[in-house]
Amino acid sequence: MKTIQGISQFTDTTFHTAVTIGTFDGVHLGHRKILERLINSAKNTGLKSTVLTFFPHPRMVLQKDTDIKLLNTLEEKIQILDSLGLDYLIVHPFTKDFSRLSATEFVRDILVNNLRTKVIIIGYDHRFGRNRNANIQDLIAFGNTLDFEVEEIPAQEIDEVSVSSTKIRNALLDGDITTANTYLNYAYMLTGVVKKGKGLGKEFGFPTANLHIAEDYKLIPKNGVYVVKSLLNDTAYHGMMNIGFNPTVSGIERSIEVNFFEFEGNLYDKKIQVSILHRIRDEHKFDSVQELKEQLKKDRNHSLSLIAK
Repeated sequence: MKTIQGISQFTDTTFHTAVTIGTFDGVHLGHRKILERLINSAKNTGLKSTVLTFFPHPRMVLQKDTDIKLLNTLEEKIQILDSLGLDYLIVHPFTKDFSRLSATEFVRDILVNNLRTKVIIIGYDHRFGRNRNANIQDLIAFGNTLDFEVEEIPAQEIDEVSVSSTKIRNALLDGDITTANTYLNYAYMLTGVVKKGKGLGKEFGFPTANLHIAEDYKLIPKNGVYVVKSLLNDTAYHGMMNIGFNPTVSGIERSIEVNFFEFEGNLYDKKIQVSILHRIRDEHKFDSVQELKEQLKKDRNHSLSLIAK
């Protein structure tokens, strides 16, 4: 898959495209049905499968929705889409000026003249153009004039996408990683840079990598202890991760700390990706540090038993 930053950078005129448009946050099972349809349609018609997505999320720009939480960072979304067999991903900067394009300008100048689109696969409820005043019937009319076909994604499939996104977000906020991973069809991931913490885990005999996630829009699951897996120096390692405030030692800032099993090495300032496999328990304030240490031993054994299964 070739990733292109901005529509204006899509300059190859040697082929035509089959396009779908959306934010595709999570790239979950519902999205994958649409993307599989796109890929198959492109192959059957000799076109290049192309996803047009936007960043920042339109709600961040138009509604100043600073509280919006997304399932993927942009980097994670690109990583997942790259694994699906698409030909092109175009990530276009979403701005207020872009949102003011008329429907005609968007279809004629971007989809037809720039992306050389011959097939558009889109949901029945898709709206576009300034003030979102054009719908799929308008798009079909444009296609009749500008020589492209529109494949409509029916209500049932669009509803499944909506339900999946909602269920995934709610599941993660409830700590139900099993449901979230089932709808995603992959283990929910956190990507960040390892920063130095207080070093308390090392003192307890459970050294941790303190994961700092730069993107404040990334949805962090419910506080608690999880079983995780990461690829470190090209080797897979399991571990246990705590999300929370470390109340036993009077922590005041929320942190994400991972204790990797069997790993020896320095991870400071390295970017790592953690896949969340299971949830063990809620975060809890223990009466003493010794009681916390005993619980960490139990958590490790519980994690190892789940990994063995």
